[in-house]
Amino acid sequence: MGLWDKLRGELIDIVQWTEDRPDTLVHRFERYGNEIKHGAKLVVREGQAAVFVNEGKLADVFRPGTFTLETRNLPILSTLLGWKYGFESPIKAEVYFVTTRVFTDQKWGTKNPIMLRDPEFGPVRLRAFGTYTFRVTEPGKLIQEVVGTDGRFASGDIAEQLRNMIVARFSDGLGESKIPMLDLAGKYDELGAFMTGRIGPEFASYGLEISKFLVENISLPPEVEAALDKRSSMGIIGNLNAYTQFQAANALTDAAKNPGGAAAGGMGMGMGVIMAGQLGQSVGAAGAQQAAVPPPLPAGPAGFFVGLGGQQSGPFDLAALRGMASAGQLRADTLVWRAGMAQWTPAGQVAEIAALLGQSPPPLPK
Repeated sequence: MGLWDKLRGELIDIVQWTEDRPDTLVHRFERYGNEIKHGAKLVVREGQAAVFVNEGKLADVFRPGTFTLETRNLPILSTLLGWKYGFESPIKAEVYFVTTRVFTDQKWGTKNPIMLRDPEFGPVRLRAFGTYTFRVTEPGKLIQEVVGTDGRFASGDIAEQLRNMIVARFSDGLGESKIPMLDLAGKYDELGAFMTGRIGPEFASYGLEISKFLVENISLPPEVEAALDKRSSMGIIGNLNAYTQFQAANALTDAAKNPGGAAAGGMGMGMGVIMAGQLGQSVGAAGAQQAAVPPPLPAGPAGFFVGLGGQQSGPFDLAALRGMASAGQLRADTLVWRAGMAQWTPAGQVAEIAALLGQSPPPLPK
């Protein structure tokens, strides 16, 4: 420093600091030769503390207020210096202003997944992240343990160390909690309170206090989440056999509405039978403890098409034709046809249908 800096330092008799950056944790008050005039005014604002350090040793800590720097309010410093001449010489000490307000929205999160053993799903990998708030409660300890002689110390300078500490303790605490994976979403508040108490003593060793700890999310890897979604879908479907039968019934209804697609429908049914057999084999291999299920019955002969009101309808199986005969829709002179027949033939001339007609009374005479 030049001569002007020296003169200006000796003329200024107010020691204060107004924060210029919101992330500043510690600011060293710069004076020429670290000399502070006897009788100078020390102004400590709300949210600050002033720490006096002499030759690397903590001397005094001042809380918010205005102080006149004299022997009576610097007993520790005067004892360290051992002055014998009325404390009239300049005070040779460094002054560090420490921010004691709450630092909010500090991020934490796991860099790598946490390996846990879930009681339902077995080994799983979880990621977690959230926020926390902290403040300085012991300025002297912070200077001694962390800051040292740094002229400016920001919250970001210690954030990585605090984040690592949090993640390590969170991983350990989450493993000890034994909370099932699917129940974690309802335990965020409890986890936050637990971690506040768990991490508090380690923060205190730096002169800090963790004011609030929030868990925002605990999630699975994307591929595991996709598998869990599939499992949830199966749970919504419920009974797989009943669902398969329902789908098959819908397919048969659609085929009945489209006579021209009978062949395709028959092929689809055949493929369905094959796939059902393969599915049954897979399920049997995966769950041998379940009772054996017999294979499906082989498909019957192709159904009959019926000429009703001059329109082609069907195909209909024998059970459906029996109902039509009972309702009077199918008579001996009704034309029918199925694959393999040369032409449309009256129902009374087809042996299978003639037997059904014999079970119904003839139409009433007109």
